Amino acid sequence: MQIEYQLKPLEQRRTEPFIPESNVGFGLLRTDHMFLMDYRDGQWQDPRIVPYGPFEIFPGNMTLHYGQSIFEGAKAFLHDDGEIYTFRIDQNAARLNRSAEIVCIPEIDPKWQLAGIRALIDVDRLWFPQQQGACLYIRPFIFATEDKLSVSPSKSYTFCVMLSPSGAYYGDSFDKTIRLLITKKYHRAVSGGTGESKAAGNYAASLRAGKAAAEHGAAQVLYLDSTNTQIEEVGAMNHFHVRKDGTVVIPTFTDTILKSITSRSILDLGDILGLNVVQETVMLDQFIADIEAGEIIEAGGFGTAAVVSPVGSYIFEDGRIVTVGDGEVGQYTKRMYKVLTDIQQGKLAGPDGWMTKVERHETISK
Repeated sequence: MQIEYQLKPLEQRRTEPFIPESNVGFGLLRTDHMFLMDYRDGQWQDPRIVPYGPFEIFPGNMTLHYGQSIFEGAKAFLHDDGEIYTFRIDQNAARLNRSAEIVCIPEIDPKWQLAGIRALIDVDRLWFPQQQGACLYIRPFIFATEDKLSVSPSKSYTFCVMLSPSGAYYGDSFDKTIRLLITKKYHRAVSGGTGESKAAGNYAASLRAGKAAAEHGAAQVLYLDSTNTQIEEVGAMNHFHVRKDGTVVIPTFTDTILKSITSRSILDLGDILGLNVVQETVMLDQFIADIEAGEIIEAGGFGTAAVVSPVGSYIFEDGRIVTVGDGEVGQYTKRMYKVLTDIQQGKLAGPDGWMTKVERHETISK
């Protein structure tokens, strides 16, 4: 197979670097093109780059009725050498296939996932925002396309990658904390379900909990396990906390927790960070008691969009508020954010293979 290029006419494409007048925000913009590949007759085929635009689907499309859809989120960065580099995109490809397995979608050879992503970035590289802390947010996703009204795996699918030129998530400074709602009313997942996958339905199910969090003045919900005794993860992030000795604790991954690539990166960077990063089962009552006793001094979330989200306090449904440390962004949280973003932006050398240059005019054949 070879990628087919169906590009917009030159006069409709960007010909100069994108220089925004202000922070472009996160996830709001789109580039000129998208990568597509279809699954039919038992195989993935017809890889192509086409102008960004709407899909034509039948009302009986199985995704619309049964939610057979998954996605990923990754980033690419412009380095001082003028080249664009993806961050650990191979891990996103592997996780997409894990999500596919869970919801009965045919896996895609990572070679083709990566080839499509890099070819698309190459075509639309002039869309990279020329501003501090910017990125190209990469959104690969797969959805069922068969027109069939019965509950079963679809026989056809579309794989799409689109790009969103995005600005610095925190603007000019990394100095604000968020509040999380701790509730025993809402649960993200149960064992044996789809919690480990980035299935679209998981995010639809989180909206009601997110609304409840907002009503309590919180940014998101801190989900507990089905027994309401263990901390699992935040609405769109993995959770972490820091003990007063500097140990970073991430809840042990289970099949009810999405394995954040950011979390796994922090685990892998322990030596470079100069921190002891561990995974443990985190019991809610002990967690709260340790915050109140000063044993836990920082907390937050790890995720692709924000990288690190500092948590300053937790609120319960009865209005009780528990403040972490002094409620401000702590030194360990700042260190993790700086080291990881410095690696992404090419200011600090990371482990081999983490940053991969997007070659110009990349094509692939098989």
